Amino acid sequence: MAETKAVANGKKNKNKSNSQLMGVWMRLKKNRLAIIGLVILVILILVAIFANIIAPYGYDEQDLQNTFQTPSLKHLFGTDEFGRDIFSRIIYGSRISLQVGVIAVGIAVVVGGFLGAVAGYFSGKVDNVIMRIMDILLSIPQMLLAISIVAALGNSLINLMIAVGVSSIPQYARIVRASVISIKNQEFVESAKATGSSDLRIIFKHVIPNCLAPVIVQATLGIGLAILTAAGLSFIGLGIKPPTPEWGAMLSGGRMYIRNYPHLTLFPGIAIVITIFAFNVLGDGLRDALDPKLKQ
Repeated sequence: MAETKAVANGKKNKNKSNSQLMGVWMRLKKNRLAIIGLVILVILILVAIFANIIAPYGYDEQDLQNTFQTPSLKHLFGTDEFGRDIFSRIIYGSRISLQVGVIAVGIAVVVGGFLGAVAGYFSGKVDNVIMRIMDILLSIPQMLLAISIVAALGNSLINLMIAVGVSSIPQYARIVRASVISIKNQEFVESAKATGSSDLRIIFKHVIPNCLAPVIVQATLGIGLAILTAAGLSFIGLGIKPPTPEWGAMLSGGRMYIRNYPHLTLFPGIAIVITIFAFNVLGDGLRDALDPKLKQ
């Protein structure tokens, strides 16, 4: 009887979870801008995955006899000062930008989420120490903090992701802490304590999973901000070293020729704008879809 009841409860919880996901998807589908953003992101991901197939040229393939070519059938977005195909470099650059955005936000979510959960769950001195450190980091502008970290570690893809991720940790720590404080005294947490579960088990199994909704929304919006921050660092020479294609570095390289050859900065700029727009509208759509007040 006990096993049958446990199986029935498992099926019930699974059906309930599927029903909630379907509800979120149905509300998300009603937001046209969010769906447009989702479609754009799917296209960008596919472009990044199949860049070797889609790009007509290598990202570092030079043709010094055809420098500063304007957009044409041979070079859709024209060529740069070294005769490199801008269209191909933007396609390969999507890999770098998405990789930086996702991994940097992943670092911030994991570290910031854990610190926020610990601070909110234990309260007291632990909360004061962790959150005062977060307040100190928040008092420093995110771009300035990222610049300091990259300047200390050196220019590389890994250091760029670390810099952007570390500078975003306080935001996720505060979000998770606020969510943990609101749920740590609920009945299912008290029940877990009564059964003898350890604090870490309660945090990872019961508390953090119930804080995911605001974190998912913030992470979606944060990826766009991380891509913009990485592009800004590359623009001022603290990002990825050339000839690796990165949209911010492409903007920096083309700014000297912007009067005579505006296409050198136009297309990388459009790529950044479209990508950040897609993440922002999708994040807004997820926020509305995951809002419990809209479930009625």
